[in-house]
Amino acid sequence: MSGSAINPRMGIGEWAMLIGLSILWGGSFFFVEIALGEWSPLLIVAMRVGLAAVVLWGIVLIARWPIPRSGAAWLVFLVLGLVNNVVPFVLIAWGQQSVASGLAAILNASAPIFTVIVAGLALRDERMTITRLAGALLGLAGVAILIGPEAMNGPGTNLIASCAILGGALSYAVAGVYARRLPAMGLNPIVASAGQLLMSALIMVLLVAVFDEPAAVLTTGPEAWTAVVALAVLSTSLAYVLYFRLIASAGATNAILVTLLIPVTAILLGWLFLDERLAAFQFLGMAVIAAGLLVIDGRLLSRLKAESG
Repeated sequence: MSGSAINPRMGIGEWAMLIGLSILWGGSFFFVEIALGEWSPLLIVAMRVGLAAVVLWGIVLIARWPIPRSGAAWLVFLVLGLVNNVVPFVLIAWGQQSVASGLAAILNASAPIFTVIVAGLALRDERMTITRLAGALLGLAGVAILIGPEAMNGPGTNLIASCAILGGALSYAVAGVYARRLPAMGLNPIVASAGQLLMSALIMVLLVAVFDEPAAVLTTGPEAWTAVVALAVLSTSLAYVLYFRLIASAGATNAILVTLLIPVTAILLGWLFLDERLAAFQFLGMAVIAAGLLVIDGRLLSRLKAESG
């Protein structure tokens, strides 16, 4: 399997998209936490993808972008809807009921390691290298340091729930590699995002109708609705537009690095807007993550080798 040509070494534009994506997805854990106070994981995911699909299809129709009519395109949307939305969203939201948010962030940050392996097996231009794997492991260690040892203690360390979140991270990795098909099909990133969200919304509506209580949305307060609207518009609609653009430009392995940055942006936002203090170990964690990203990017190591040679 292969897609269109990519730039494995990200430029300023790709790094800007990666940081913006980390901010949008970093807020998703917070929004899900609020919504879980009122709704089940299935209902939250159904509302998330359903509202996001409405937003993006509204943009597509207003802009009058061509809607794919081929069965091949809609099959890709169906697969992406499953592995990029339904499976990871449900597994992570379900896991967050029993796993502390800090540990959930660490487990979610395993996605780059899975992506290095999956992309290395499936894509000719993203072969697994020792450097990439070492960088992903270094970044994961930085996330663990950043979150702190308390994330691994207490009741929020349920093994089955932790495995569910790891399963979500693996699903994201598979989705990122599979999404490399989109540029070769000439699909607009917003149309592709809308297509996969529509398919995942149809799946989630069916699951909620069979296994949940849809009427629960009628008795929910404004706090949960605000959280799920923000989750749909910011952390899903806008985030997926950036994500597919980044995959088309820099590849699956680089795009999934966002999971390493999500805890960083969450902590920095807390420092900027909530007056939270940063501890020394958090600065160390950020430094280790930065080192991991530099190793994966490869340019610094190449320059050092050239200078030493």
